[in-house]
Amino acid sequence: MNVAIFITKEMTLYIILSIGHLYPVDILAGNPEVIQEAAEAYYEKLLQQASSSPEFFSIPGGEKVKLEDSCVCFLPVYREEPKFKILVLVDPQAKERVLAIYLNQSWWPIEDIVKTADSSREGLIQVQTSGERIVLFVLNSIIFGMLERSSANDTFFISHSAKESAKIFWRNGDAVAFYTVKMKGSLCDVNTSQCYLLPVLDTVFVRRKYRRCGLGMKILHDFCQSFVTEDALGISCPISADMYQVCQKFLQTYPEEQDRLWEVEAPGDWSQRVSIWLKIQLEPALTNSADFSLSCSENTVRQTASEEEGGCHVERAQDDEPRRLDAGQMNEGVECIPDIREVPQEARDDKDNTAGEARTLHLQVPKEEDFSQGTADTQRSKGSRKRASTMGLLEDKTTKHLRMMP
Repeated sequence: MNVAIFITKEMTLYIILSIGHLYPVDILAGNPEVIQEAAEAYYEKLLQQASSSPEFFSIPGGEKVKLEDSCVCFLPVYREEPKFKILVLVDPQAKERVLAIYLNQSWWPIEDIVKTADSSREGLIQVQTSGERIVLFVLNSIIFGMLERSSANDTFFISHSAKESAKIFWRNGDAVAFYTVKMKGSLCDVNTSQCYLLPVLDTVFVRRKYRRCGLGMKILHDFCQSFVTEDALGISCPISADMYQVCQKFLQTYPEEQDRLWEVEAPGDWSQRVSIWLKIQLEPALTNSADFSLSCSENTVRQTASEEEGGCHVERAQDDEPRRLDAGQMNEGVECIPDIREVPQEARDDKDNTAGEARTLHLQVPKEEDFSQGTADTQRSKGSRKRASTMGLLEDKTTKHLRMMP
């Protein structure tokens, strides 16, 4: 007997569960506090049974890593909410490299975190669920920040806020890119009362193997189509030569957008705007040279954009010296980046410590007097920047550049 089956959207998750392998983004949709509580309980259990019955995690490729206190730590997910952390496993031989994340009662390799079994998750999708927030964090702070940076590019993005307006680009079950927007009327920074006067494209990242395939063009088009009623849209300055090439191709393809796109400094009043199309016409060298920085407000560390067909490639850093923050700049707060450090032995031996006090990727705020003046040819920008040492453990620094990386 033939039976007709009618599938509703509410049944999608059940069907995926029945016929295929689910990934964290397909499962995690509830309260993020539940994720942290489960991780803390597991961490306590791991410490208690470490000597009697050690656990191992198999890295794709066959190697096994022992799950022990020296290799697991809690990593803050959101810039402005340090209380929410996820448990990560780091490489014992290179502790700046994250191997897996503990979610939904098990360890997941990084590549599985950015996969989905839901075929309806395709193209640019607004970030909404806690699972999607974790995917955004992994793309931003781990895949770009730790795994896909070039040897010459020693900077990475600051973590996004818990309510950051963001979209993830999904392609054939993989999260391949993202972009974030500073909404009109949103605060420029937690340390100021100034608000953005127009929507601003803030951060963009495209995974290395998906660059030069038109994603930069698609992201710009989606950004413009998301705000069709706005007379002006911004891209945070300074814009790199590579990103200008993407903008030039986009504005030639969509001439109706030529009057709407502006290179802006926050909060984006008319004295802080430059017409991108006009600048392309007046300064043709912008689209013929390389190694310029593109800043994306206070939330970006470095973001590069380059694409012969609308895609992007990693851009080389222009300077290696930290810069002193300009007096009176709007984004006065110095952001911080994760720093993996060993916990003193006596701290591990303290039986009264709770999981909430477990090893974390510490966040440190450098003092202004610790920054030296950079070279004269370094471009100036308005946001705080971060640098990470690749020698063993991550070290906190601050740099003056912001850069877009689609």
